[in-house]
Amino acid sequence: MAALRNETGLAHHSKRSEQSAAGRQFAATMLCDVVLPVGLYYALRGAGCSELVSLLISAAAPALNTAYHIITRRKVDSVGVFVIAILVLVGLGSFISGSPRLTLARGGWFTGLIALWILGSVFTSRPFTYRALKALLPGKAGMLEGLWGADPRFRRIWRGLTVLWGAGLLVDAALRVIMAYTLPVDSVPALDGVLYFVTYLVLQVITHIILHKTGLFRLLFPGRGRRPVRSAASASADDREEG
Repeated sequence: MAALRNETGLAHHSKRSEQSAAGRQFAATMLCDVVLPVGLYYALRGAGCSELVSLLISAAAPALNTAYHIITRRKVDSVGVFVIAILVLVGLGSFISGSPRLTLARGGWFTGLIALWILGSVFTSRPFTYRALKALLPGKAGMLEGLWGADPRFRRIWRGLTVLWGAGLLVDAALRVIMAYTLPVDSVPALDGVLYFVTYLVLQVITHIILHKTGLFRLLFPGRGRRPVRSAASASADDREEG
């Protein structure tokens, strides 16, 4: 009985560790890719820099963050290289053309390409949202692969969620491009940051609703919010051991 309790405690600790790591990763991404560039832009504008210079310098923060991860992990990340390439190309195009709006629109074009990539993953062996789930829950990789291979409904749900995120990001991308070319330049960076949080929140809420309604949330996190129901046989065995 003591061994069973220890195993359960380790499982709960592993779950908390995985969620904590995912939370730290998300917070770091928000800081480097959203909060820091927006704050840096307005700080530079307050110091008297032009719109274009402020945008180009503030755009360096996400690129440096991506390069740092590639160097520290000693692994070439195709998505990371793609991010840096887009930022460099847009930066050069903006510098040559002298148009700050091209720099502002980079987020929209980048998000649109990512959305198309996500949608394309629906036709691969493992769609984007399923791979993201495995990355967030490495301790459950074996269970997830078992469900993926044995349960067609499980596969349909994650392919559907991948379509949801791809379509949602396409809408987000279109809004960013529209804002970049129609609104005052100085108002767009802040609105870009707000839109990021709104898009993420809406997609996360819809995803959680789907996971709850389909029962996948209880399957992935059994016992959350309530004590697990024991069978009569296990309860009887525990009583005999404690007796």
